[in-house]
Amino acid sequence: MGIEVSAFRVLIASPGDVSHARDTIEDALHWWNQTHSWKRGVVFIPWRWETSAIPLLAGTAQSVIDRQGVQDADIVFALFASRLGSPTGTSLSGTAHEIERTAASGKPVHVYFSSQPLPHDIDTDQLEALRQFRKDLELRGLLGTYSDLDDLRLQVLQAIEHDLTVLQAPGTTPKLEEQRRGARFSVQPREEREINGMSNNGNPRYTTRHWVEVTNHGEEDAIDVQFSNPTENPSMLVLGDNPTVIHAGQMRKVTVLHTMGGGGPDIVRVSWSDSTGNHEKDFHV
Repeated sequence: MGIEVSAFRVLIASPGDVSHARDTIEDALHWWNQTHSWKRGVVFIPWRWETSAIPLLAGTAQSVIDRQGVQDADIVFALFASRLGSPTGTSLSGTAHEIERTAASGKPVHVYFSSQPLPHDIDTDQLEALRQFRKDLELRGLLGTYSDLDDLRLQVLQAIEHDLTVLQAPGTTPKLEEQRRGARFSVQPREEREINGMSNNGNPRYTTRHWVEVTNHGEEDAIDVQFSNPTENPSMLVLGDNPTVIHAGQMRKVTVLHTMGGGGPDIVRVSWSDSTGNHEKDFHV
């Protein structure tokens, strides 16, 4: 049984000298998804231009990346070590452009600088440009530093936990608690062949018993639960006890009878009440 989730795209932005740090962020997001997504109904989707962007002759490379990944990003992690990156023609670098664009839209942007020793073959022009860019950013917010990849991983996990409270605030994305409240049903048809007496010559006679399994996958009990077939001329009769209660996580078997007459589709309508109101849903079985 699948679940509904809130999916958030996470843009990983950086120059080319921090590839291992980029991998660390992606690995941290995958770990969070594997550990928490099923129970919390949230999935973080990493987006990196080198693995996610589709090659396309449709403007500058940066404009293609913007359309395919940057404009739809919900969260941004930007990383720097010793380089600012190559100018785009309209911005100091691609990473700088992505920071500016997403920050201007009010999305969470986390910028981290490596405090590890600098390489011996450092490009001094790039380093000076990066230092000036960092000074400019320090006037606009709080920047982060990471001492090694384990430190970065921990800070990324802390950041996305913080971002969840922002992204799901009232007036933006509905809170997960509200999305997951109430009862959620599934209905699956079942049948079993049974012996129903013996013929005159001693051979067993068989009949087929039909039922549906109605399961409440939600986090609340469903009350006043009723079952019916809403079609006008049904060929399947629903014989469930009405009304009843189906507790969270509980499955109830409901007997159905298939008749020779009628021509309507085989539908089980489940109606119920919970803390979110009155509901009904039709299941084709």
